[in-house]
Amino acid sequence: MKAANFYGAKDIRIEETAVPSLESGMVKIKVAFAGICGSDMHEYLAGAYPFRTHSVWGHEFSGTVVEVGEGVSKANVGDRVAVEPLTPCGKCTNCKRGYFNICKLGGSYGYTKSGGFAEYAVVNQENVYLLPDQMSLELGALVEPTSVAVHAVRTSQLRLGDTAAIFGAGPIGLLVLQAVKAAGASEIFVVEVSDERRKKALELGATYVLNPMEQDVRSFILDNTEGGVDVAYDAAGVEATLSTGIVSIRPGGEFKIVSVWEKPVSFSPNLIVSPEVKVSGSFAYNNLFPEVIRLLARGVINGNAVITSKIALDHLVTEGLERLTNDRSQCKILVEMSSH
Repeated sequence: MKAANFYGAKDIRIEETAVPSLESGMVKIKVAFAGICGSDMHEYLAGAYPFRTHSVWGHEFSGTVVEVGEGVSKANVGDRVAVEPLTPCGKCTNCKRGYFNICKLGGSYGYTKSGGFAEYAVVNQENVYLLPDQMSLELGALVEPTSVAVHAVRTSQLRLGDTAAIFGAGPIGLLVLQAVKAAGASEIFVVEVSDERRKKALELGATYVLNPMEQDVRSFILDNTEGGVDVAYDAAGVEATLSTGIVSIRPGGEFKIVSVWEKPVSFSPNLIVSPEVKVSGSFAYNNLFPEVIRLLARGVINGNAVITSKIALDHLVTEGLERLTNDRSQCKILVEMSSH
């Protein structure tokens, strides 16, 4: 099969690769769409994560089941499915506590197992989720990143009627925006340098969109709230958003970090001491795919709004990774496996 293999920073090769073997309890999927993720971009620009052990890239994907292994009861040939990439061990302390997303002994398709930037993927039956008839395979590839956004909102202290700020309006930021709107945020501030992304944020329900290159974001937020927003979400992962975001929160509010960071930042803990601001992280998701499929299928979250391009696997680097590196108007780019 044709697949995208990761060799290092700026070194992704589309090559003929062996199809993973179909074993008991597993299903073989003809991949339809796979999304380019922000974490893919980090690896492309900065090099492999320490936990990478497999070269076939891609962890946001959907497709159709074409073969099932012995003992499979959860899926049938012809089923249209989204794939949850995490494969927790189920036995460690984190798993036993219910924190499957931070299991340190498990793995993930696209990192430790052959992923979705390939014509075929073979995954455990526990990792496939059926898509309703009215839901497209394009949206199926968005279940994974949407789960990241929904998990961030569900684990934050946001409550109905609260105010929220989102720093960064890329794919995750725009999905977080829709999730906080669905959760009942009364006012939503979105901070983003790209004109196109700010326009998209307004279309998706932002109350205010701010360009940090032209406006004093902290002053604007403080002037339009009662001393700051209740919760701010960082979906940008740069020092400027950290320093601005934390001082834009009301005393006792929360700064939720959803982004992946390429390098350390300078930070004064005094910013969170006297106002008793909470800083928390959010990683992946935990038992959320069924709920997120319903949110996308019913349009509560508009996944189509974040898709800006569909490209062929052969063009992953030139029209996908390089384009996302240089063109801030792009948001979610899907790789269409049937396209040539």
